Amino acid sequence: MRSRFAVRTGIFAGIALSLAACGGGDRLLGAANDDGTAADLRTANERVEAESQGSSIFDLFRNDDEPNITVEVNKYIWFAAQDILNFMPIEAADPFSGVIVYGYGAPPGSGRAYRATVYVTDPALDARSLRLALFTRSGPASRETIRAIEDAILTRARERRIADSRL
Repeated sequence: MRSRFAVRTGIFAGIALSLAACGGGDRLLGAANDDGTAADLRTANERVEAESQGSSIFDLFRNDDEPNITVEVNKYIWFAAQDILNFMPIEAADPFSGVIVYGYGAPPGSGRAYRATVYVTDPALDARSLRLALFTRSGPASRETIRAIEDAILTRARERRIADSRL
C-alpha cells in the first residue's frame, strides 16, 4: 500500500518532468504545431490535473497518515529482542524502520563478547519478520548461535503476545 505522500510526490514529479520535456513556451500555451504535440501536452496536463484534484503542495507537509499503517514493525518481536539481548548496550534504535543496533556485550556466564543488529521487517509475528546479524570480535558468530538467539527472541515474543491476550 503506497502512502498518499508517495502518490502525490509521483504526481508532482510527473508534472515537473512533463514541463521540462516540452521545451519551448509556445507548447505550454497550447499553440498549434505540425506534429500535434500541443494537443498531446494539453491531454497529459488534463490527466495530471484530474489525478491531483483536491490536493495542493501544502498537503505534502500535513501529517495526517494513519500511524498504525505507517509503522510496519511487530511490537512483540521488537520488545522481545530487547529482553533477550539486554546484556548488550543499545547503540541505535529506530522503531519506524525496525532496526536495533547493539554494541559489544558478553552474556552472563560467558567470556565471549557479541554485538548484534536486529531488523524487524514485518508487522506479523512470524520467523520471517526477524533478521539477526551477530558478530564476535573475531568475526561472524556461528549459525547455531544465531539460530538459538532468534528462537529465544521469537519464543519471548510469543509469550508477550499470549500475556497481552489474557488482559
